[in-house]
Amino acid sequence: MKENKYCQSCGMPMKKDENGGGTNADGSRTNIYCSHCYVGGNFMNPGIDTAEKMQAFVKGKMKEMGFPGFLAGFFTKGIPKLDRWKN
Repeated sequence: MKENKYCQSCGMPMKKDENGGGTNADGSRTNIYCSHCYVGGNFMNPGIDTAEKMQAFVKGKMKEMGFPGFLAGFFTKGIPKLDRWKN
C-alpha cells in the first residue's frame, strides 16, 4: 500500500492527524484520508463533493486557525490534484 504524506481529500499532512488517519468500514486505519475527512468508511462532510468546495472549506478552517488568507490559498491550491478529486 502506498504511503501518503497528505490526506487525499483535504491535503492535510498525515503526520499532523492526531488519530493517525481515518478509518475504514471495518474499523481498520486508512493512510489515504485523515480522520477529519473519513471515518467508518464514510466521508464526514457529504456536502463537500467537489475539489472547489473542499478548497473553500479548508481555506476557512485555516483562516480560523490564524493563517493569513494568502497562505491558506497557497496551501489549498493542490487540492484538485489529490486522488479523491482526480476525475
